[in-house]
Amino acid sequence: METLKETERRMEEALMAVRREFSTVRTGKATPAILDTVRVEAYGSKMPLNQVASVSTPEPSLLVVQPFDRSLIADIERAILTADLGLNPSNDGQVVRVPVPPLNEERRKEYVRLLSKMAEEGRVSIRHARRDANEEIKSRMKAGELSDDEGRRQVDEVQGLTNRHIGKIDALLETKEKEVMAL
Repeated sequence: METLKETERRMEEALMAVRREFSTVRTGKATPAILDTVRVEAYGSKMPLNQVASVSTPEPSLLVVQPFDRSLIADIERAILTADLGLNPSNDGQVVRVPVPPLNEERRKEYVRLLSKMAEEGRVSIRHARRDANEEIKSRMKAGELSDDEGRRQVDEVQGLTNRHIGKIDALLETKEKEVMAL
């Protein structure tokens, strides 16, 4: 039973990782998560944007980045510009304004391909958890710790977990694709 709990925990982590990854892909509307991947050169190292500034969305198509330390405003603007997010920030000395332009068809399709790749990575993580659990169950059967019937039941249970979690990833992917492709 310990194997099943550990397997489910690993699969849940994979699912949460996919959710996090999906939140960084921008749709037509502004969301602070778009900037989660931005790293700012600050205090001699690269730091996540959310550690040097707060990000808000006063309008559906605008992000406002308020630096905790105003001396970093140019670094924050540069980091957003070089993050390859297709965003064009501007600063007024106080805050960095980041207008979020509507997505064109080509960019939307690019994002859908990226989402599919992220989803596949999540599925692979889940399959790895399944493989490890099955190997553990088989070795316990070989060692005589589990009967054949109990081993087969646990393998079936692991497969059920796998199917459930992959189904959740597929549902997340479908929802996010619709969001990206919506006009």
